[in-house]
Amino acid sequence: MPAQRKGVGARRQHDIVGRPDGHGSGRGDGEAGDGTDDDAGASSGFGRGAALGLAKKHRVTAACETWQQVTTLRADAQEAGVKLDVVKLDLLSPIDLARAGAVDVDILVLNAGVQENGSLVDVPLELVRRSFEVNVFAHLDLAQRIIPGMLRRKSGKVVWVSSLEGIWAPPYMGVYAATKHAVEALASTMKAELNPHGLGVMTVNPGLYRTGYNETGAETPGQWEPLKEKVHLPFPDSAAKLLLAAEHDPQPMIDAMVEAIPDPKSVYRLMLPEDAVVEAKAVQALGWTQRA
Repeated sequence: MPAQRKGVGARRQHDIVGRPDGHGSGRGDGEAGDGTDDDAGASSGFGRGAALGLAKKHRVTAACETWQQVTTLRADAQEAGVKLDVVKLDLLSPIDLARAGAVDVDILVLNAGVQENGSLVDVPLELVRRSFEVNVFAHLDLAQRIIPGMLRRKSGKVVWVSSLEGIWAPPYMGVYAATKHAVEALASTMKAELNPHGLGVMTVNPGLYRTGYNETGAETPGQWEPLKEKVHLPFPDSAAKLLLAAEHDPQPMIDAMVEAIPDPKSVYRLMLPEDAVVEAKAVQALGWTQRA
């Protein structure tokens, strides 16, 4: 996902890119293949874990928002004993995007993201727009730069890292859920458009995991609520406690991503843990029966 800017919002910062033939180089978001993988936003969480895991068997380029994150991930790769190309990619930087978009890759993983929490009645529209700019528009921008090369080769794969919130929109997470619902729509349409040309598309939908992403997301209302003259629906402490209490160890999700990303026959939607799958299906069914 795109990396966080100026301390605003909780962000996922890793993507992955790669080429099965081993001749490609990474871009901003990321690609994974038998030869080359590129992970943009790989500074922490799923992006970091997937980049390091894929690099054991694939050539990976990982992208991070800041130079400090680049340096840290390079050191992590060296400590893990894997070769990992790490580049700087701030998805809101035209220069970084132009550089990333010039690379030829086989698998593009769109993983960067920002999470802004708070009630839809109160959350500042500036933060809503920024969330869509990072989570949706910047990813589509990068995809539009990279996918034409895949179409020319008639091969490749695009992996959209969505979320359980791409299916379910819980209270006080409406902004984040709205961006992930948009990601789901883009991925579904892109699959229909690209499959006839030999390209694959999949989504990765993590449930609640202890990556630090939800913890920082729960703190975001504290940045702007004190500045408002009136907060109609304050972010409840109980919501954060319930959210964090339900988190799981992220390693099984990372392992599943490492297996599925380079697999040309992977499932379309990879969602874990199982309780997230149950929740998502229940929410979808409820949409046909509940009242206003």
